[in-house]
Amino acid sequence: MIASLKGIAQAIGTDHAIIEVGGVGYLVQASSRTLAQIGPGAAIVLHIETQVREESITLFGFASEAERDWFRLLTSVQGVGGKVALAILGALQPDELSRAITLEDKAMIARAQGVGPRLAARIATELKGKAAPGPGSALTPVSTAMPAPATPAADALSALENLGFRTAEAARAIAEAERDLGTQMPVATLIREALKRASR
Repeated sequence: MIASLKGIAQAIGTDHAIIEVGGVGYLVQASSRTLAQIGPGAAIVLHIETQVREESITLFGFASEAERDWFRLLTSVQGVGGKVALAILGALQPDELSRAITLEDKAMIARAQGVGPRLAARIATELKGKAAPGPGSALTPVSTAMPAPATPAADALSALENLGFRTAEAARAIAEAERDLGTQMPVATLIREALKRASR
């Protein structure tokens, strides 16, 4: 199983890159977001998800572990194959996708090419509670959800948990507050706004 590739980008296509590693060129499917970060001839490290089928082996490459983790999560939803998952990751950054699912923002998910309203609703429903929103790109299970340390969102989440709110409920309230008022609020303001939304 290939977990990562470190080599030179030989060529960049609309939905793939060819990465040369030790004289061997690997064709790697990737999102438009990842491909935009790769230049022909550039040294590159990609996190890889390998899918083995009866007739083929497909490599999917990601610039970050968070993007790869979201790919795995998305493809666990019925009707979401590799190409659709890459389209979603090309349209939404990991933190945007996490926020969209937490808020059940089906319209945002449906921005991705090939994702209709029904599929967007299924993704939001099946993945709700699987990850918590927060700064940074790491995918964090809700059961142990904690945004990146030393951030207003992390401090606000800790404060709401200490007040007795469930982690998932606190994360949703924080995401709603940041969606409505922006992500640059002081911690005290974010806590106050999140409390309003958590107690509705």
